Amino acid sequence: MWSLRPGRAEDVEPIAELRAVVMRDDLVRLGRYDEHRVRQRLRDGFSAEHTWVVEADGTFVGCVTFRPYGDGPGLYLEHFYLAPEAQGAGLGTAVLRELLARADEQSLPVRLVVVRGSRAQRLYAREGFTVESTEDPIDVLMVREAPLREPRPPAA
Repeated sequence: MWSLRPGRAEDVEPIAELRAVVMRDDLVRLGRYDEHRVRQRLRDGFSAEHTWVVEADGTFVGCVTFRPYGDGPGLYLEHFYLAPEAQGAGLGTAVLRELLARADEQSLPVRLVVVRGSRAQRLYAREGFTVESTEDPIDVLMVREAPLREPRPPAA
């Protein structure tokens, strides 16, 4: 059993710590791990208003931020982290599909940035994201376009 609850200001430190744990291997692989910076980047961009905490059996196991994308139409998915013990059993896929269903209800595209070569990049590709840009040696910008809606017949 899992659920999403709205983020709160006091969630920032547990989320920053989770980010450090989850991102460590990929950032070390890319030569970019910095013990302080990995946490501070989360703190600097944290928005409780757009953050959801993932709980399994009432326990904190992850988080995700889902916010409006810049000035254009769409949503931006970021800070999607699951504790190592919660990975590999389909929870990430289930949470992602829930969020994508919300975007689909509004016919909105979803963008995200993922670390090049990470397991997360494969998850996003399986769920319909395609690479939009690879200009950065570390990050890959991906997008999942809004599904086309069937036109509704005019009301009689």
